[in-house]
Amino acid sequence: MRSISRREALQTTANGFGWLAFCALARGRTLAVGSPLAVKPAHFPPRARRVIFLCMAGGPSHVDLFDHKPRLHADTGREAPPGTMGNGTGRFVLNGSPWKFARHGDGGMWMSELLPGIARHADDICLINSMQTDQPAHPQAVLQLHTGVTQFVRPSMGAWLQYGIGTENENLPGFISIAPSAQNGGARNYSSAFLPAICQGTVISGDTDAGMADIRNARRTRDEQRAQLDFIQRLNASRLRKDVVNPEIEGVIESAELAFKMQREAPLVMDLARESEATRRLYGIGEKVTDSFGRQCLLARKLVETGVRFVQLTHGDWDHHRQLAAGLTKNCASMDRPVAGLLADLKGRGLLEDTLVIWGGEFGRTPHSQGNDGRDHNGRGFTMWMAGGGVKGGLTYGRTDDYGYAAVESPMHIHDWHATVLYLLGIDHERLVFHHAGRDFRLTDGHGSVAKSVLA
Repeated sequence: MRSISRREALQTTANGFGWLAFCALARGRTLAVGSPLAVKPAHFPPRARRVIFLCMAGGPSHVDLFDHKPRLHADTGREAPPGTMGNGTGRFVLNGSPWKFARHGDGGMWMSELLPGIARHADDICLINSMQTDQPAHPQAVLQLHTGVTQFVRPSMGAWLQYGIGTENENLPGFISIAPSAQNGGARNYSSAFLPAICQGTVISGDTDAGMADIRNARRTRDEQRAQLDFIQRLNASRLRKDVVNPEIEGVIESAELAFKMQREAPLVMDLARESEATRRLYGIGEKVTDSFGRQCLLARKLVETGVRFVQLTHGDWDHHRQLAAGLTKNCASMDRPVAGLLADLKGRGLLEDTLVIWGGEFGRTPHSQGNDGRDHNGRGFTMWMAGGGVKGGLTYGRTDDYGYAAVESPMHIHDWHATVLYLLGIDHERLVFHHAGRDFRLTDGHGSVAKSVLA
C-alpha cells in the first residue's frame, strides 16, 4: 500500500471506502509522509540533531559556580558603590564566593571547586556568562526560559522543535520531560499550547524504575489491544469526518497510536539494568547522593540514542535565599557527577558532536548578601552553558561587571539564546512560525539574534 497522509486517509474514509487506508496510517506505516512527528527538512544543515536540557530550577548562583569575580571577593563585606546594583537605593553588602575558583581546559575556563566533574569537560563546554531575562521572579522567568514569554500560554521549546523538525523514532515521543516541577508554570513548561497536541512533552516521573504510568496492559494481549484501538480510532475518524477540523480529536488519534507503540519500546529503553556496571558507576547510580539524578541523566542518554528529539530534566531547588553554603554544596554534589558522566558517555559513544547539552536555570543570584547566608534573584546577568551539538568548546562568551551583577559584554537575552539553539538545529527562528488567533507566533516572540560567535 502506498504511503498516504492523514488528510488523504480521512478524505477516502469520508467517501466510504477508506478505512483500510486509515488503519494503515494508524499502524504507523506512513510516519515519513503523514505523521506530524515525521522528520521534516531543516532550513539549513543542522549542527545538532537532538537536545538534552538540564534545567536547574530556582536560579543557580553564577558568581559561586562559573563567573569568577576577584573584585567581588576583595570587596566582601563592603557596601556596593552607588549605581552598581541597578537603580536600587538600598544598602547592598557585597559577598564574594567562599569557594575557590581555578582555570580548566586549554581555554583556561574558570569554574568553582564545587564542580570538579563538569570542570573536566571544559574543552567541550561553551560558557555563556552574559545571560539576561526580563523579570527576576520565578513564575515569569521559568516560563520565559521554556516558552519565550512571561505570561501568555505559548508552546514550549521542545514542542516547537517537534513541530518544526519532527522526531526520529515513531515508537517513542519526540519530546520527553523527566521529573518536571509542578511549580512556576507546571505543565506549561512542556506544553504544546496551540501547536498540535502530539507535540507536547510526555512526562516521566523522577523514579525512572517506575517509568511511565500505564505503560503495560495486564488485562489484554497486544492483538486484543490492537483490535480495540482500531475500533476506537474508527469512531474517532467518523467524528473527524463530520467536524472536518478538530484538533482535539486529531490529538487523540495521534496520541493513542503513539501510546500503543510505546508499550513495546519504552520499557526496553527505560530499563537501566541493561546498562553495564561501569556505565552505571559513571553516572553515580547506586550511591545515595547521586543515584536519583544519575538515573535521570542515564535515561536521557538512552532516549536521545534511540531518536528522541528533545529531553528535558529538572533538578532543584537552587533558590538559595538562605543557607547558601549548605544548599549549593548539596545541589552540586548531587548534580556534578551525573552531568559529567552524561557528557563523558555521550562523547564516548560519538553522540556529543550532534547532541546539544544545555545546563542552566531561569536566572542567577545577586553578588550582594541576602540575610546572613543567601543571595537574591538576579536576571541582569547570569550563566548558562552548552556543550556538543556544534558549539565552540572551551569558549567563555560574554562578561558581567566586576561584581557579577549585570552583563556588560555580548549580552545574550533569552530570545537570543532560543534563536541560537534553533539555529544549531538547522532552524531559522524567524521562519519557524505558527498562525494562531489571527497572527503568526514564534518561539522568539518577534525578537532574538543568533550568537554566531558560539558556533564551532
